[in-house]
Amino acid sequence: MARVMIVEDAEFMRIAIRDTLFKHGHEVVAEVADDDEAIEKYMEVKPDLVLMDIIAPDNVPNNMNWKNLLNKFRIIDQEAKMAMFSSLGQQIIITESLKIGAMGFMVNPFEPEILNIIRIIAEPN
Repeated sequence: MARVMIVEDAEFMRIAIRDTLFKHGHEVVAEVADDDEAIEKYMEVKPDLVLMDIIAPDNVPNNMNWKNLLNKFRIIDQEAKMAMFSSLGQQIIITESLKIGAMGFMVNPFEPEILNIIRIIAEPN
């Protein structure tokens, strides 16, 4: 199963996501609340998948933080596998995420079945 790092600023959401991932056999190797910590932790644990909230921390106007973080991941590891999630289903955000390099996008609360997609995306080569 996948080794997943969760990037989400709300602790209650990290807990819910972690519990759902565990329930479906995935291993959560890191949980982080901000983008600086995300990069540092990614380099430390090298997860199969980064599951990241589209509304990234620090209340950056216009949701720009998630774009910067996606770009940082692409710079430090071109093979990084990322999936985005959000409570928003805005098509423009989804399209921009995929252009930058996200491999998937989920609108939460996401159904547990979507975690099978995460497993497929994150399986090591």
